[in-house]
Amino acid sequence: MEKWNGKVAVVTGASSGIGEETCRQLVEKGMIVVGFARREDKLQELEKDLKGKLGKFYYVKVDLCSEENIIEAFNWVKSTLKSVDVLVNNAGVLKQSDLLGNTNDWKQMFDTNVMGLNICSREAIKIMEETQIKAGHIININSVGGHYQFPFMKDIAVYTATKHTVTIITESLRELMGMKNLPVRVTSISPGGVETEMTLEFSKLEGFKMLKSIDIAEAIMYALSAPQRVNVAEIIIRPTSENSLGLVKNFV
Repeated sequence: MEKWNGKVAVVTGASSGIGEETCRQLVEKGMIVVGFARREDKLQELEKDLKGKLGKFYYVKVDLCSEENIIEAFNWVKSTLKSVDVLVNNAGVLKQSDLLGNTNDWKQMFDTNVMGLNICSREAIKIMEETQIKAGHIININSVGGHYQFPFMKDIAVYTATKHTVTIITESLRELMGMKNLPVRVTSISPGGVETEMTLEFSKLEGFKMLKSIDIAEAIMYALSAPQRVNVAEIIIRPTSENSLGLVKNFV
């Protein structure tokens, strides 16, 4: 990770869970980190916790459902820190709403998980191109739900649809960076269930094994620390002993 010392990383969904842990890990390893999230009180607490570490933490209050908000935030990063070297698209919304459910729930999931993610990538890459960076990295926090269907869990059908979209976007972006001959690596990290605020309901299910935020943050560190010639394109992380049969029993 020494090559990233003093470089700038933007992490979305930074106020809790995977995003918060990722900010902690990156700052401790010497990066300048800007956390994007809506909950300013949580960001302020994180800023206090990270004072005196090897790197530096800043934050911007951002609603990822607002393109204007996102563009303003990246403009702040560019004017203040002059660069973006790493983007971790971690922010996500999971609403338990099936295909006959609430339109606003569907919209919030697609606006955050897909549109917000892609706008952040676009704005980060614009800065990377303008500053002619020698090495950049976009990391999208995906899900096993972006690779497999869970027909027995009808209430996450729309959520998994957003994550299938992230799978396609991530690989298409990796290809595009190659076509443009930009030194920007693109990674999808797809966890199973992770103990976060977003998954509290799932943690109550019998037989539903869960990962911890640090497990995903360490996968991010692995992808970042690989030599520039290596693009870790996809990482799927599952809890040990996870099995579908144990989970299905909750729905039959």
